[in-house]
Amino acid sequence: MKPAVLGAVNSMQSRICGNRRLLAGAFTALVLCAGAGSPATAQSNVDRANRGLVYIATSSVLGTDVRIAEDLANVLDDGATRRIVPMVGKGSLQNLMDLKVLRGIDVAIVQSDVLDYAKAQRTPAGVESIPYIAKLYNEEFHLLARADVKSVEDLAGKKVNFGLQGDGTNFTGTRLFDLLKIKVTPVNYDQATALAKVRSGEIAALAYVAGKPAPLFLDVRQQDRLHFLSIPLKPEIASAYIPARLTSDDYPAVVVADGAVDTVAVGAVMVVANLTPDSERNRNVASFVEAFFTQFPKLLDEGHHPKWGEVNLAAELPGWRRYGPADTWIKRNGGAPVAVNEQQMREIFTRFLDERTRGSAQALTAQQKDELFDQFKKWQEGKVR
Repeated sequence: MKPAVLGAVNSMQSRICGNRRLLAGAFTALVLCAGAGSPATAQSNVDRANRGLVYIATSSVLGTDVRIAEDLANVLDDGATRRIVPMVGKGSLQNLMDLKVLRGIDVAIVQSDVLDYAKAQRTPAGVESIPYIAKLYNEEFHLLARADVKSVEDLAGKKVNFGLQGDGTNFTGTRLFDLLKIKVTPVNYDQATALAKVRSGEIAALAYVAGKPAPLFLDVRQQDRLHFLSIPLKPEIASAYIPARLTSDDYPAVVVADGAVDTVAVGAVMVVANLTPDSERNRNVASFVEAFFTQFPKLLDEGHHPKWGEVNLAAELPGWRRYGPADTWIKRNGGAPVAVNEQQMREIFTRFLDERTRGSAQALTAQQKDELFDQFKKWQEGKVR
């Protein structure tokens, strides 16, 4: 043992010589300290620390998925057989790249539209073979603008932040504005910096995909004179995204009391790396899935993110293969998706459209509603991606 360590122990013993319990504790600590220097003990400590280790890649620190991964770690990490380590990444597209090429990343949370885009582009190579563990919740598209910007059309020719390159917002925001046929000047700041620039008037708006309520907007004050812009539900948008709404309950300082802002949302998906079946990493992820699915009710308890209430573990992701242990768990526990017949789906969709367009000068005709419903149904069935 090093002289400095021995000196520290001797000093400690001299201070507690009158207390037998503390002296016994000091002796035990001395023994452990000496034992820790042996290669066998050191290796044992390493093995114990890495037992059941699973790394989960998320988006930026302000993202919903960071909180989701934290909830998983808090509920599932027992400190003995399982260790869940959330990792702050750079967004959905970059997370997919990292899942394929970076060593050690086991699981990632990504947007479903980014997943489908990567598959269509075959980038990164082999992305089509990535299995998913579960569809999770929906993440809403937020478009925050200054008070002088009254509608999304007013952003034409103005600076709009779409987040950093590789971020899911960068993909979704650009795609939505292309579908709306509105040309803006895109800028790429991190979201906290972008919010400061919207406040100062340096840029006109920021786009952000995150599950509501997003922490980024919780410190926005009424005196900032910022507001969310509605996203028109055009057929081409309805075929690719889910109708959603931001309310004053979600953002009391941004949305007027009892008011609402119509927008769209995109699904979040938990995917897993292509792991060798008999590898330790695969066994760790399989153990994680078993614990996640079995203890899922705990995630619905108060104190965890409200988005857990949207999760249906049995929901399928058309065009993608589910991770084997996850599929086995669902089949073993009888977790089949609940089917909604077409008439029920049509009635729900019609009521939504009627509520959305109430008081609008652009009420939809019956034919337009039918066309939107057909596209919505195709989207539900996974025929339109």
